[in-house]
Amino acid sequence: MDNKPVHIKTINEFHRLRGLPGPVHPLVSVVRFEDMRSVPDHPTSWVLDFYAIALKRNFHAKLKYGQQVYDFDEGIMTFMAPGQKIGIESDPDQPIEHFGWLLIFHPDFLWNTALAKGIKQYEYFDYAVKEALFLSEQEEAILTAIMQNIATEYVRIIDSFTQNIIVAHLEVLLSYAQRFYQRQFLTRGINSHDMLSRLEAVLQHCFTPENMVGKGLPTVISVADALHVSPNYLSGLLKTLTGKSTQQHIQDKLIDHAKEMLSTTGLSVSEIAYTLGFDYPQSFSKLFKSKTQLTPVEFRQFYN
Repeated sequence: MDNKPVHIKTINEFHRLRGLPGPVHPLVSVVRFEDMRSVPDHPTSWVLDFYAIALKRNFHAKLKYGQQVYDFDEGIMTFMAPGQKIGIESDPDQPIEHFGWLLIFHPDFLWNTALAKGIKQYEYFDYAVKEALFLSEQEEAILTAIMQNIATEYVRIIDSFTQNIIVAHLEVLLSYAQRFYQRQFLTRGINSHDMLSRLEAVLQHCFTPENMVGKGLPTVISVADALHVSPNYLSGLLKTLTGKSTQQHIQDKLIDHAKEMLSTTGLSVSEIAYTLGFDYPQSFSKLFKSKTQLTPVEFRQFYN
């Protein structure tokens, strides 16, 4: 079978591909995985034009989202954004028989609601993700109840209240997921602290003499790329673990190197600024003072 992903543009098309009856609403659907049927030539990879939130159990396969493999060994909840490539690698001798809930909704469903823009704040949709959301029994019960509330509203006759009620439930679902992901950052300490160690190594590498000259300042995007995660994922993790954004970590490391150069070399402030990747010495001096309450010259005089 061709490995090219299948582009699924509509909720109705998704229902047809999964052997489900037509959706009640053209822009939103909530279904049980148990109700999905295996159909001939079912695609193993696809790109959706809509959001997908899955809460599932008994999933014995590898799920790829973008370029990363989703860790599903323990996790049971995933969040997929429109336009992302999704793929499943499973054992042909072990059919996928997972169960749970799937909520899919087109961005157009959010029109004229605060969530149309607000959904961008939830980093887990555009992560270069490596792990699903792990849930305790209590957490799973909370999110399952919200899914069931959405399902109940979904099968009602569509009226002028339908969109607002479903969006309100969705906002609650996303807020709980945000809380549980932040808890996960803290409780899964090995992975989190490994990320901090890797961040330190990447920044240390960025500020070696051979990498500083001519390459400019490291950016949030370049650091995230080196760590193989998305910028939003990295900043969310660091904020939870350290209270600082990725940009603040970059600046702190930069200031450390600036202090070392000011106190151990005879380079001028301008030379140090250019070496560190600044286009303008004034920008360096402004950042240095904001971080240390001293100008570079004052720092050098104080410590020499």
